[in-house]
Amino acid sequence: MLALTSLTLSHFRSHLRAELHLDGRPVGIYGNNGAGKTNILEAVSLFSPGRGLRRASAAEMARRPQELGWKLKGVLKTPDQAYEVETWSENGGARQVRIDNKASSQIALGQICRVVWLVPVMDRLWVEAAEGRRRFLDRIVLSFDPTHAEATLAFEKAMRERNRLLKEQIRDAAWYRILEAQMGAAGHRIHAARAATVQRLAAAQEGAETAFPTAQLELVQSEGDMPASEVEYIAALAAGRGRDLAAGRTLIGPHRSDLVGHYAAKGIAAKDCSTGEQKALLVSLILANARALAASEGAPPILLLDEVAAHLDAGRRAALYDEICALGAQAWMTGTGAELFAELGGRAQMLEVTESGGISELRLS
Repeated sequence: MLALTSLTLSHFRSHLRAELHLDGRPVGIYGNNGAGKTNILEAVSLFSPGRGLRRASAAEMARRPQELGWKLKGVLKTPDQAYEVETWSENGGARQVRIDNKASSQIALGQICRVVWLVPVMDRLWVEAAEGRRRFLDRIVLSFDPTHAEATLAFEKAMRERNRLLKEQIRDAAWYRILEAQMGAAGHRIHAARAATVQRLAAAQEGAETAFPTAQLELVQSEGDMPASEVEYIAALAAGRGRDLAAGRTLIGPHRSDLVGHYAAKGIAAKDCSTGEQKALLVSLILANARALAASEGAPPILLLDEVAAHLDAGRRAALYDEICALGAQAWMTGTGAELFAELGGRAQMLEVTESGGISELRLS
């Protein structure tokens, strides 16, 4: 299994210092609003690459008013071995990682730990702009391939430079060819990874015994189709320079993709579903992501489910907990009261979070 068996927070958000010892079971975290429950999930999310579930800067995670920096330590148990992991930021500087007392990269961290999350801000996924859905899909891609972020950064950097040339009405073909070659390589890699991930999610939902509706997904472009190969994409960028010059920006590429979802059993677009149905579709996708990772990596990811229980009736809550336990996943779940986790019984550890004088305090049972 994959699980954190210990976690120490130091000067992280509302936590001055906290230490937890865990046995790998799911963790039900309860307490009043503002007590610091989500801060714990955010800390766990930083055992994977990226900026965590809030997409915050390292400086924003430091406890205030001191803002001295923060540090997280944990023992990460994988199917093969246990790792001692530390990640921290000093005085608002870039996040650093150390694995088994050796300086490491976030990509190395992503190779030993997969973390998948569902947070309330995602509830508007199906009705917000396409950018949010691309980010949601890229996070799932990243759970399978920690190097996906490199391709995304390379593409965005090259596209920014190309867009600058377009806005300034530069027409020197040599400058464009260099940037378009970079965009072609990274852009094709991004699109191929997204398409493969959509297929993985479809396969993981097919035939699964679940109380949650199947989400039928499709990756589409806002204009036309994404070219099928790197060479074709480079050629399309070159051919579209005139149109792009008129628009002042790049009009074709993975930045113009969108993830379209449907409630398969009802044949209804996800954007037209009820709020409850949209939430159920999201839960279905997170569970599919977990099943697909369990199949490919030999263990399910760590799951972070913020306030998920409050949006489900007792039957669906029980079904969700049953699926998590059947997967063998260490799920960290938050709610305002312990009663929201009653259906878990002895299958979970319970963590009460209270707040006093601006400092979060923890009690694990």
